[in-house]
Amino acid sequence: MATIQYLTRIEFDFGVSRSISAFVSSIGIKKPLIVTDPFLSKSVMVDEMLEMLKGFNPCIFAGTPQNPTQEAVESAVKIYLEEGCDGVIAVGGGSSIDLAKGVALLATHPAPLEQYAAILGGLDLITPKVAPVIAIPTTAGTGSEVGRAALISLADGRKLGFISPYLIPKIAVCDPELTLGLPANLTAATGMDALTHCIETYISPRINPPADAIALDGAQRAAKWIEAAFQNGEDREARWNMMMASLQGGLTFQKGLGAVHSMSHPLGGLKSPVLHHGTLNALILPAVLRFNRPHCLLKLQNLEKAIGLAPSISLDQFIERLNIKLKLPKSLSELGVTREMLPAMVEGAVKDHSSASNPRPLQKSDFEFLFNEVH
Repeated sequence: MATIQYLTRIEFDFGVSRSISAFVSSIGIKKPLIVTDPFLSKSVMVDEMLEMLKGFNPCIFAGTPQNPTQEAVESAVKIYLEEGCDGVIAVGGGSSIDLAKGVALLATHPAPLEQYAAILGGLDLITPKVAPVIAIPTTAGTGSEVGRAALISLADGRKLGFISPYLIPKIAVCDPELTLGLPANLTAATGMDALTHCIETYISPRINPPADAIALDGAQRAAKWIEAAFQNGEDREARWNMMMASLQGGLTFQKGLGAVHSMSHPLGGLKSPVLHHGTLNALILPAVLRFNRPHCLLKLQNLEKAIGLAPSISLDQFIERLNIKLKLPKSLSELGVTREMLPAMVEGAVKDHSSASNPRPLQKSDFEFLFNEVH
């Protein structure tokens, strides 16, 4: 078992989640609220978690939607306050972890939630009073277990980022055992999310060599192991490496992301169709890599070398071929996004906080071009 102190405390190993009661005690939580989704709430995994935590008399919120929403945050906060909870345990994918961060924020800071959004100047309003969060990811993709951001859709449909070092979970419990048997389609989508995080962080122009080093290793690891995890969900070595790549993506994207996320964030805020974040990232990534290539050529060549690509194959071509192998969609129209929806998506991308760290400066016309490319 490895205990790592980088941004936060990380417990990483097969079976490490079985020590959850000790972790809860170690940070002084007396009565936790477990935040999970409807599917996992009926699983043996959560039943066992509740049994291990019975000495803490935990409460549970099982209403996490596919993309976390303001309404769900407010519903969970109501339970948290009524039951006298003093900490949050997120069990699930990135949506549950982001929702838990929203609960930890709104349970300890005055409403409305909107005022804390990064693009609305909310960074300085988030204080150390944020309730402690323990994050237990059950997918290998988002890296939210070590991230300082939560992406939450407001009641008006805007999907905004809430960003603060105080939102980083106190402990990330990374147990690859929890991902064994994850369906192939989710393995593909979440795995491509992790790979996208590592790639976008690495090519970001911001200066952070330690983050670059982690991103390069994470990209190499994800590119090597994602197909094995997709083909055999019980492959323990592949699952270990994909969870590590996901963690590395989360450790590095403190540096900033780019146009892929600028585009996927407003798309993820749509009420219909409901779109998976990792699937969107995989679909959008090749077009953005081609668009950015003249502005980050050396870094893309470093990535191509690390992954082991032949000189005749560019990173965008590799990603397109990988998406086909993973049976991921090829276009937004295939997912039910109409051309009539695109203008609003362009406006959302222009305003998104990730646009500032793209290697190539972005204008509205650039996003119009990119959305048309992937539609």
